[in-house]
Amino acid sequence: MENCSEVKEFILMGLTDAPELQVPVFIILIIIYLITVMGNLGLVILILWDSHLHTPMYFFLSNLSLVDLGYSSTITPKVMAGFLPGDKTISYNGCAAQIFFFAYFATTESYLLAAMAYDRQIAVCEPLHYTTIMTYSVCAWLINSCHICGLLFACIHTGNTFSLYFCNSNLIHHFFCDVPPLLVLSHSVSYINEVIVFFAVGFSVFFGLFFILKSYFLIFISILRMRSAEGHQKAFSTCVSHLTAVSIFYGTIIFMYLQPSSSHSMDTDKMASVFYTIVIPMLNPLVYSLRNKEVTNAFRKILEKTKSSLSISF
Repeated sequence: MENCSEVKEFILMGLTDAPELQVPVFIILIIIYLITVMGNLGLVILILWDSHLHTPMYFFLSNLSLVDLGYSSTITPKVMAGFLPGDKTISYNGCAAQIFFFAYFATTESYLLAAMAYDRQIAVCEPLHYTTIMTYSVCAWLINSCHICGLLFACIHTGNTFSLYFCNSNLIHHFFCDVPPLLVLSHSVSYINEVIVFFAVGFSVFFGLFFILKSYFLIFISILRMRSAEGHQKAFSTCVSHLTAVSIFYGTIIFMYLQPSSSHSMDTDKMASVFYTIVIPMLNPLVYSLRNKEVTNAFRKILEKTKSSLSISF
């Protein structure tokens, strides 16, 4: 450690070094981010505006949209800035902040998806008691628990990562500050650090997946007991969107974090990371809104009201 020069900033490699791809990728990122912001904010505003959407399901969905918005805003703007000349650096404290907020939003989303699965379980398995079980206080308790878990695990990941020594080499082979590339970069990474990452992520993933699988197992049993085809279709339609989001989110998280740092391929990790940091926050509002009749009906109402207001003013 005598020849160690303390790192005060990091250099992010970015998504691609190919000059011919810089402009197209930058434009694609801008489009994706605009869709993400408009989609998630629009969904939250729509849920607040339409009283028919003031139900536990949409309460969870609005919180998921806010988390996705924060999730995307933690990563995407810095990735886009990396395409500008001389803006590939990030300060030591900036890197720590990015990891903290990324871990916070990612963990919160993981538990929110589990809470949404529980909500769907009660809606399908206990439809007559849904309003008495999923009260406002229960929903608020579930939401607050998700955010508390997010804060806890964000502190664990940030503290564990930045207890390491980073000296001389400060080139991160990634497009944002993430735990695996920093573990590879550090000169002091130990077995204990890797175990902490594995168990912290593993606990969040498998705890969330356990409740999701349990909920869908009970939903599946309830669907088998239904005699009408209409009941089957309605039950499946309420679960397909959520299952799609769960599959993409948990699949990429397991691939990224539940393996030792020595086996990481940075190019492969970049491709996987694009899905859960940039694509998923854009897809979630689209998946939940386009496949949901109540949301599309509310959107039509607000469009008709806007048209009528404009016609009266003119």
